[in-house]
Amino acid sequence: MLKDITLGQYYPADSVIHRLDPRVKLFATLIFIISLFTFRGPFAFGLITIALATVIYISKVPFLFMVKGLKSILMIMSIAAICNLFFSPGTTLVTFWKITITYEGLRSAILMLLRLSYLIVGTSLMTLTTTPNQLTDGLEKALHPLTHLKVPVHEIAMMMSIALRFIPILTEETDKIMKAQMARGADFESGNLFKKAKNMVPLLIPLFVSAFRRANDLALAMEARCYCGGEGRTKMKPLRYQKHDREAYGILFVYLLLVIGLRILWTSLGIWS
Repeated sequence: MLKDITLGQYYPADSVIHRLDPRVKLFATLIFIISLFTFRGPFAFGLITIALATVIYISKVPFLFMVKGLKSILMIMSIAAICNLFFSPGTTLVTFWKITITYEGLRSAILMLLRLSYLIVGTSLMTLTTTPNQLTDGLEKALHPLTHLKVPVHEIAMMMSIALRFIPILTEETDKIMKAQMARGADFESGNLFKKAKNMVPLLIPLFVSAFRRANDLALAMEARCYCGGEGRTKMKPLRYQKHDREAYGILFVYLLLVIGLRILWTSLGIWS
């Protein structure tokens, strides 16, 4: 399961999506999340599906590699779907024992599963096609106007970049610790859910020790290179919008207008409101 975590990983490939400015991809991810949780009706959902599938195809990232990240949150998705399925009031479809499944509950459960799945795939696509350094530069540049309000934009971008960089590192470290303890007789597979969770407790101490050690090494390395914040720093490769970046912004605005238009149309028809 640990190897199925794709968030924070970078998949090198030669594609248009990889060459886009990181600010474009940050804005695209934001627009995608907004549209994902505000759409109404199957036409808007179909538009989102087509858009996501097209971007995945253009990115040249293997589809199976991307969707395997869903396995890591399968339990959360299942709990969310069950809660929506059994605890949503509405028109009764099926009743057995003391459990009632309603039409509204079934619809909410399906939408919740699809939205969470698309959310993970869409956000993973940004990190899979953008290096941590590019993501840091793009986030810092996008939030630069906030510096006039004394917001530490550079430090926030640096912390987010380090956090994303540490996700695959800590995942690999956890996998090594698990294999080492399994070689000593530890069992992480058998038993029910609570027993498995209890068996994971011995992993926490060595994992925290390893994380603190890596954080200390990183701090020493940054101090050795005289890092003292973002003030006065320059970029070797400053971000500049290219023609394909402007075209991508145009496509994003058209996509957003289509989703909003379909939502208004579907609401006015009184369907799935």
